Amino acid sequence: MASGSVEARQDLTRYALLSIVTAIVVIVMKLLAWRISGSVGLLSDALESLVNLAAAIAAFLALRVVARPADAEHNFGHSKAEYFSAVFEGVLIVAAAVAIVVAAAERLAHPAELESVGLGLLISVAATVLNGAVAVLLLRAGKRYRSMTLEADGKHLLTDVWTTVGVVVGVFLVLVTGWQPLDSIVAILVAINILFVGGRLVWRSGDGLLDAALPAADLVKISGVLDRFRSEKVDFHDVRTREAGHERFVQLHMLVPGEWTIDRGHDLAEAVEDELHATLDHLRVTIHTEPIDDPRAYEPWRLDAPD
Repeated sequence: MASGSVEARQDLTRYALLSIVTAIVVIVMKLLAWRISGSVGLLSDALESLVNLAAAIAAFLALRVVARPADAEHNFGHSKAEYFSAVFEGVLIVAAAVAIVVAAAERLAHPAELESVGLGLLISVAATVLNGAVAVLLLRAGKRYRSMTLEADGKHLLTDVWTTVGVVVGVFLVLVTGWQPLDSIVAILVAINILFVGGRLVWRSGDGLLDAALPAADLVKISGVLDRFRSEKVDFHDVRTREAGHERFVQLHMLVPGEWTIDRGHDLAEAVEDELHATLDHLRVTIHTEPIDDPRAYEPWRLDAPD
C-alpha cells in the first residue's frame, strides 16, 4: 500500500520574485560602483550579480512548475524541477567565474589606476547589505518549506555577500598600498570561490536527480519508528528511501504472521504510516506486506530481476 502527505505544496514564487527584484537593484548599484572606480574586482562582483538575476528567474520558473499538482503524466508530482533549476544556477556560476578570470587577466596585462574608490566601495557595501538580508530570508524559507531552489538561491546570495567583502578588502588594500595588480589578484580569488560554489550546486543537484537516499538523520528517525513496531511477530526489511526536491519517499517490506487477516495487517500498516508521517513531513510511504514465515519474504527486491 502507498500513501503520502495530504499537505498541498505551497506556491513559493513570491520569494523568487523578491530575489529577481533584489538582483536587478544590486546589479545597477554594483555596475555603478565599477564605473565610478574602474576596479576589475568590483566588475567581477557585478558579473556575479548578473548570474544572480538569471538564477532568480530560473528559480521562479522552477517553483511555478513545482507548485503544480500531480497529474496523469507526472504521477509523483513535479518536485524534481527544483534540481534542474539548481543545476542551471551552478552552470551560470561557473560561466561567471570564467568571465571574471578573463577580465582580471586583461587588467593584469594592462594595469590602470583606480578612481573614486571610496564612493564605489560605499555603493558596493550598500548592495551587499541588501543581498545579505534577502539571502537570510531565502535560506529560512528554504529550510521551512524544504525547497532546494530557495536554499540554493539563498546560499548563492550569501556567497555573493562574502565575495563582495573580499573584493572590498582587495580594493581597499590597493588604495592603501598603491599596488594595482592586487585588484586583479583578488578578482581571480573571487572567481575560484565562485567556481567551487557552482561545482557544489551541480554535484548536489545531480545527486538528487539520481535518487540519492535520504540524509543519515532522516534514516535514523525512520529506523526509530520501525523499531517501535518490531516484535516477535512483526519485522521490517528492504527499507529504501529517496528524495525529490521537498518530498521524501520511503518504501519497505513489513513481515507479519501469515494467519493474520488482511484487515489486521492493513491496520498495522496504517499505524506505521501515521508514525512515519508524524516524524517526517512531506513523506510518501509505500509498504509491501508479506508473511513472516515465508522464506521468499526475505529475498531483497532486485531491480535487475528478469521479467
